[in-house]
Amino acid sequence: MKFVHTSDWQIGRTFRFADDDTLGALQAERVEVIRRLGQLARQEGAAHVLVAGDVYEHETPTEKTLHQPMERMRQFADVQWHLIPGNHDADTPEGVWARLLREEAVPENVTVHRQPGPVPLVGAEEAWLLPAVLQRRHVLSDLTAYMDEAPTPPDALRIGLAHGSVTGFGNGEEADHNPVAIDRARKAGLSYLALGDWHGFCQIDARTAYSGTPETDRFGAGGGGGGEALVVNLRGPRAEPEVTRHRTGRYVWKKFEDVTLTNAEDIHALEARVRGVAPDNPGAVLVWLVVSGLLTVDDMALYESTIIRRLSGAVACLRLSGAPQLSAGLDDLERFGPGGAVRTAAEVLLEQAQGGGEEGTVAADALQRLFLFWNEVGGQAA
Repeated sequence: MKFVHTSDWQIGRTFRFADDDTLGALQAERVEVIRRLGQLARQEGAAHVLVAGDVYEHETPTEKTLHQPMERMRQFADVQWHLIPGNHDADTPEGVWARLLREEAVPENVTVHRQPGPVPLVGAEEAWLLPAVLQRRHVLSDLTAYMDEAPTPPDALRIGLAHGSVTGFGNGEEADHNPVAIDRARKAGLSYLALGDWHGFCQIDARTAYSGTPETDRFGAGGGGGGEALVVNLRGPRAEPEVTRHRTGRYVWKKFEDVTLTNAEDIHALEARVRGVAPDNPGAVLVWLVVSGLLTVDDMALYESTIIRRLSGAVACLRLSGAPQLSAGLDDLERFGPGGAVRTAAEVLLEQAQGGGEEGTVAADALQRLFLFWNEVGGQAA
């Protein structure tokens, strides 16, 4: 038996760092990836797709957001989709799942599992799904514990589906919320335990894995980094699962830490590193640069034109933390000419910048803007 394991779609997710155009594109791709999951199921001959929680980002999505994933799944009538609530879309009395069922918006090929207990998988010989169901955002008990004693026919394939943190997997409060025993698959005799909540692929043991989100949604997702789905092949209840990872995400998220720029070579090298992430499609790259350093007036102009303007136009999103500082002295003021209002202003700013402190920081930034503007207008007289 083959099936697709996915999780953490989080339809309706927002990204505060992104501009309106980028935000719209990222949100649209989180919906579009559902189509790629359906195509993957067809391509691999998988009759079922198991979604391990967090289909939605919020319990109260807009009307359009509510229906988008349902309508994408409806397009694949030959695939059975199995959904469970996650911590972002827990099955509360007035939550998203009650609303969907009230509006009769769930397609026939989609099953929302709202109760724990073994469920036969139609079309799969002796295969039973054991869902864990979150009815609150956070619980302290292990909702997969019932699987140990859940009855299924002898020699049946027992497939667990849950959303939470494996014991000892996570930090602080995160490790306490929605716990899942790390050895649940062994205790419950599961052929496979499909988990959600971790946004990057992570295989806990031969029978337990996090699929990660199918469309990457953060810098440094951990594990495999996201943007994948798993195809699981079960050849028998005691056979070890065959788990293969498949790329489903469009966007690549990359963070460059501690980027220090001191000269033109550093700037060109940085541009090459970023463009090298996806040479054939830089428009699918979101990059976060943590920048520092000290640049001359000419190199600062190069940084502005090469990184701030050209590179930001090439990638889907350029996020910057920090910035190189301007290294300027009296000799650099000569480009403003021997006198005039601009030269006088530049001298005052340079003196303030060299004085340091908060006022010096503001003055240095203003002086940098002045040099750049002067270069842009071609050194015309003030």
